[in-house]
Amino acid sequence: MPTAGRLVAGIVFAALAYYISVLTIPQMEEGTAPRYYAEINAAIGAVLGWIVAGSRARAPWLGAVSYGLTAMVAILFWTLLAHAFVAMIKGAMRGSYGASPTDAVVDVFRLMMENGMLMLTPMIIGVVLGGAVLAGLITEWFARRFN
Repeated sequence: MPTAGRLVAGIVFAALAYYISVLTIPQMEEGTAPRYYAEINAAIGAVLGWIVAGSRARAPWLGAVSYGLTAMVAILFWTLLAHAFVAMIKGAMRGSYGASPTDAVVDVFRLMMENGMLMLTPMIIGVVLGGAVLAGLITEWFARRFN
């Protein structure tokens, strides 16, 4: 059911995912950033913000911090998985993997780790943690105020 908390959570986490993506793109090798990288991440952030954070709104204020961090972990996981899966499909179409399909499946997790390592800078870690807490608190404020 649509509520103000869910709507705001979707918007705030989409904006946060977009901003983190913009910070991550310069960390990638020149010309290797996927097309629509930030937009895809923002869409995933909106959906997971709505589902994960928005559904938990109207919790105690400390709970807002918790579900903000939980939503951000979910967003990071699914964005990394989505981009790794697309890269694996592209590699499979070029014939980059051996005869076994397990090579491709294992490569998804390798690609997730490689992309995740790009985000291990103090700036991005700070934005992820601080933004998740702030987004959770904003969601909670709107849920209390307008639901």
